[in-house]
Amino acid sequence: MSSVCIDIVFIKPGSQRKLYGELSTFMLTAIEPPLWPALLAGYLRQKGFSVDVLDAEAEELTPEQTAVRIKEMNPLIAAVCVSGTNPSASTMSMAGVSSIFSCLVEYAPHVKKLIMGLHPSALPQRTLLEENVDFVCQGEGFFTIALLIAILKEGGKEFIVPGLYYLQDDNICAGPTPVVYENIDELPRPAWDLLPMERYRAHNWHCFDSIENRMPYGVIYTSLGCPFRCSFCCINALFGRSGIRYRSPENVIKEIDWLVETYGIRNIKILDEMFALNNEHVSNLCDLIVEHGHNLNIWAYARVNTVNQIMLAKMKKAGINWLAYGFESGNQRILSDVSKGINRDKILDIVGMTYKEGLYICANFIFGLPEDDFDSMQDTLNLAMEINGEWANLYSAMAYPGSKLYEEAIIKGIALPETWEGHSQYSYECFPMATKYLQNKDVLRFRDYAFNAYYRNPRYLDMVTSKFGTSVAEHIQDMTSHTITRNLY
Repeated sequence: MSSVCIDIVFIKPGSQRKLYGELSTFMLTAIEPPLWPALLAGYLRQKGFSVDVLDAEAEELTPEQTAVRIKEMNPLIAAVCVSGTNPSASTMSMAGVSSIFSCLVEYAPHVKKLIMGLHPSALPQRTLLEENVDFVCQGEGFFTIALLIAILKEGGKEFIVPGLYYLQDDNICAGPTPVVYENIDELPRPAWDLLPMERYRAHNWHCFDSIENRMPYGVIYTSLGCPFRCSFCCINALFGRSGIRYRSPENVIKEIDWLVETYGIRNIKILDEMFALNNEHVSNLCDLIVEHGHNLNIWAYARVNTVNQIMLAKMKKAGINWLAYGFESGNQRILSDVSKGINRDKILDIVGMTYKEGLYICANFIFGLPEDDFDSMQDTLNLAMEINGEWANLYSAMAYPGSKLYEEAIIKGIALPETWEGHSQYSYECFPMATKYLQNKDVLRFRDYAFNAYYRNPRYLDMVTSKFGTSVAEHIQDMTSHTITRNLY
């Protein structure tokens, strides 16, 4: 074995074709710069370790090509990161992980293999037993991975490291509880320079104002974590707790300046699990963006019960043109059951306020929550069409590992997907939860019906045409001409 060339390479797996089927060729989805590999790479580089990042998705690499590239890099550790930036993005990405590790065993057997991210954090022991890896990192990984590299470089064989799982004589060894990085202002800028920034593209809807100009595309984070406990969400499995930590607006604007000046980025996603939450934080950052004179097109996540008119006006002035609201359901009984914490009666008031300030809405809805029946799902579709958001994500409910729904499904014996691809909303294997009243195939059929009903609705198409032009309306009509093939029905 030759001496290693670098200490660690972080890999983002690529599974677009598997996960999105025919829609992947339509380029409906975004290809996002991966925050966690870049953030960890920046941190470890600052600590004096040698590091690189390989985005197999952006570079359209097969598992074999990925393994060959890693062999050429010859790292001490190859770390596959399966964290996304929303609850659905991690588990379904496991589809490409096993293949990468299998190829690594063949092409570079001497390289230590580590897996980390939201899904492994939710199921560390199962991941260690099922995947061909040496280590599972639970949690954010800053301290865990730095300690692991140091031990390996010193030739150590025991790894009593917070958040680390490994096998020793076929026994699972687990370190102490992962350590959370409290003062995230201390973290260096993510190592965007290690990524192919010219390859990233925004969501189609994010650029309806100029749909041919989805590139270049950048992401930023202004906080980590979420203080809420929605039962369908798994995002806090990565952090080990609910709660939120903020970067200072001054810290964030420096990164925005750098992205604009270095890569000419205008289209930006704020990755925060919940951005529109703290009035002072949002206001101060928006003021700085305006002061720095950037002409940006930004989108961010919001909740109905955390925004107000002053906040909305400030965001619009700063170039936050899109807010993604988690409406989830049009039925109060369903909302209360999943601990959403919002009042269905107030939704339209906030929608009207958002439109009044000139922002566009990306409306998120879920069909097949535990108490859903056909009537309540129709309530949800009715609300979606009444809101008539410029874009709508219409999901079927999934029991993602790390969520309360997953825990309840295990206890109650509710059928779960047999493959990780089954957690993907658009895959052939898509396998949503059954509800108390409906089979999972009923939920999926209704979701797919609702998708076409929404996007083929003349009222919606007329609105899109009036706001964005006929080319965007034609783009949407082309999108709905692609049939999603399902195994379940």
